[in-house]
Amino acid sequence: MTSVLVKDLTLKFGALTVLDNLNIDIPEGEFLVLLGASGCGKSTLLNCIAGLLDVTDGEIHINDRNVTWEEPSGRGIGMVFQSYALYPQMTVQGNLSFGLKNARMPKTEIQERVARAAKVLQIEPLLHRKPAALSGGQRQRVAIGRALVRDVDVFLFDEPLSNLDAKLRADLRVEIKRLHHSLKNTMIYVTHDQVEAMTLADRIAIMKGGIIQQLDTPTEIYNRPTNKYVAGFIGSPEINFFEGAVEGGGFVTGGERFALDGYSFQGAVSGGPAWLGIRPEHIVSGEAAASLPVTAEVTVDLVEPMGSDTLAWATFAGMPLRIRMDGQAAVGTGDRIKIGFDPARASLFDKTTEERL
Repeated sequence: MTSVLVKDLTLKFGALTVLDNLNIDIPEGEFLVLLGASGCGKSTLLNCIAGLLDVTDGEIHINDRNVTWEEPSGRGIGMVFQSYALYPQMTVQGNLSFGLKNARMPKTEIQERVARAAKVLQIEPLLHRKPAALSGGQRQRVAIGRALVRDVDVFLFDEPLSNLDAKLRADLRVEIKRLHHSLKNTMIYVTHDQVEAMTLADRIAIMKGGIIQQLDTPTEIYNRPTNKYVAGFIGSPEINFFEGAVEGGGFVTGGERFALDGYSFQGAVSGGPAWLGIRPEHIVSGEAAASLPVTAEVTVDLVEPMGSDTLAWATFAGMPLRIRMDGQAAVGTGDRIKIGFDPARASLFDKTTEERL
């Protein structure tokens, strides 16, 4: 069953097109992440689904009901914003129950819903505190709880963790994933953080300039990005790109030439200028590199120890090369190391269109 359907949606502000003919079909219970850089249109799309913005063209359906022109309160959604927006004079319990009281819900049902949300979010000991006595993570839990008590089928999250420090973001990310597994509600989540997107999503919609570049599972997007923009946006450290050309079943770049055996082309490719992308973790160093189809010796220019990993910088075919190594790798600046990779794990993009080959 389709939970949320966005059909041919366009949003314009005067002559400026912010969202351009978007189509998304979100099944019931899916966790969809809208991912992209600032200004790509992800929060704008979420606000259109929520009813906070009127669309120029197209339709929005929630649970098979056309809600395109309905008020936010009539769409059956719960929304969590980037800012907590809690009432400072009210306790946590008061904040959770405020909307239900305004809806004139029976007192016993309000108590049941508040108790259930507090248990799910593990904020039961905080019910009698005011927001000023809560940490940032606790306040965000309360903000999520305000959406939970409404008992809706679709939850919308607009960058809910961006105001938190790194540790709190990681902790709450896990809590939100557990929440989804527990409730099995449809969730649409906006973020610019690719780690949040990769760890939370069933599917990711990567946006740029008001257009969805790729909509797929995290694994498929990571391993088979549809264009150069997606390949460069997903992955940390960033993917290595080499400018060259496809010639006679091989790739030529900076005086280097190697076969593309095992690479799965999208269709028939005659050749021409192209980009080859290979992720830093797909480059093998040391003795194991000798068994791979493409090998070379490079000089390490810079080493970045990161605890669990070590990132080594070098130059290959006249272009910068990032190599993700084990955190305990004994490598230093100036070392000559053997590297290798399998072109079957690479991604090729047309130089002009930047679409996947």
